[in-house]
Order: sequence, then structure tokens, then C-alpha cells
Amino acid sequence: MLSEERHESIVATVRRRGSATVGGLSTDFGVSEATIRRDLDLLAEAGVLRRVRGGATDVHSSIRPEADERPFADVAATAPAAKRRIAEKAVARIEDGDVIALDIGTTVASMCPLLTGRSLTVVTASLAVVKSLAEAPGIDIVVLGGLLRPNYQSLVGTLTEAALRQVRVDAAFLGTSGVRADGTVLDSTPSEIPVKRGLLSVSSSAYLLADHSKFPGSGFLEVAPLGRFTALITDRSPRPEQLSLPEGEDLEVLLP
Repeated sequence: MLSEERHESIVATVRRRGSATVGGLSTDFGVSEATIRRDLDLLAEAGVLRRVRGGATDVHSSIRPEADERPFADVAATAPAAKRRIAEKAVARIEDGDVIALDIGTTVASMCPLLTGRSLTVVTASLAVVKSLAEAPGIDIVVLGGLLRPNYQSLVGTLTEAALRQVRVDAAFLGTSGVRADGTVLDSTPSEIPVKRGLLSVSSSAYLLADHSKFPGSGFLEVAPLGRFTALITDRSPRPEQLSLPEGEDLEVLLP
């Protein structure tokens, strides 16, 4: 494939998906990652893509929700037993009367069936969470408005971020697409990053829910360091080569 044709195809791919990684594009087009990086740099200079760490996003991604490669229902069906164990441990950290925030992740959504009998206020931008808890008699749901990402049943954008600034929660529960060995929590969707950071900023305590496949998992956008969380809740303690926090930084790891 000629470089001009590859450039056109890269732009079409990023616009269709909303974002793409260097590794993914390298596989898609059968060229080296170094070649893809040069391509993305040129396309970013031309103003047709936005270059980000590890890949690129559509220049319109701030106003248009990204498409997900896998819909929410498909991801939710992956490793259900591990998600259930993590959810059980997470729910044990919640007291009746708490105000909690639930992120859009499928592992976080696994908490919902365990909460239906509780007395809580739940703040969320996840329509999956709303659907699961809508008929729970003791739960008040605060739905953060915003732009709908239909494939992942989440709300994002400036309205979501503005609504978050109006609330305070006792505990926030977040998911992730991956965690680097240095403890950096990652995501793959640009529009979700401000929402995740907003949840961290309005919470008295914050828990990262991540099964063992998330070490390192995927993702090329930095959300926050693990040290920003109160604890990591996982189904299997990460090996030293999978997670090695900076010297002097400690983290509570909660296991089922």
C-alpha cells in the first residue's frame, strides 16, 4: 500500500473508531510501529488527526462520542466470575446511607445486583447502572447528564463534567482498561478521561476495580496514578513485574 493510501485509511479508521493505538494500526496495516508513528505525526501536523500518547484521536472527539470496538454487553460477559468476586469485595466497603459514584465500567456494573437491597444514593453516568438499580426501593439515583455513547451506555462531555462539579461522594468506584507497571491507570476513550478524573476529584475515597487481565491490559490515555486511589480491588495480586510502584508509594490491595 502506498503511503498516501495508508494515510487515507488511517484517517478513516480513527474517525470511525474515535481513536486508535499505534500497535493496533501497525497490525491493521502490516507496517512497523515506527512507520505508524511517523504517519500519525504527519497527519497531526496536517490537522486531520489529534496526536495523543500511544496513538491518535479524531479531531472532533471532544464533541462527538467515540465508537467502542466492543459493545458494553460483550465486555460485561467477559470473565463474569472474576468480576463478581471483585464486586463483592467492593460492596463490602459501602455503608448504608453512603453517597457513592459508580463509573461506566463493566466490573463496576457488576456491583449493582449486590446493591439492590441497600439504602444509598448512587451518582453515575452509566445507563447500565441506572437500568439495573432503577427499581431498587432504597436507592436514590443521581444521573449525570451529557452526550450519549450508545454502544457503551455512558454519558460524557461538558454537561457531565459540569454536573460532577456539583456533587460530593463518600466513595467512587472506577474501572480501567489497563494499568502500567509503574502504576499509571489507563483508558482508551478520550471523552471518558475527564469524567473519571472528575469522579476522583469529588470523592472522599476511591477504589479501582480491575481483574488480573488489566495488568497491563490496554489503553494509551493516562487517567491518574494508582496512588490517587484508596485501594485496588482485584481478583489476583499483581506480580512484581506487572506492578512496581515508585519508591515510597504504597497501595492497599484488596482481594476476594
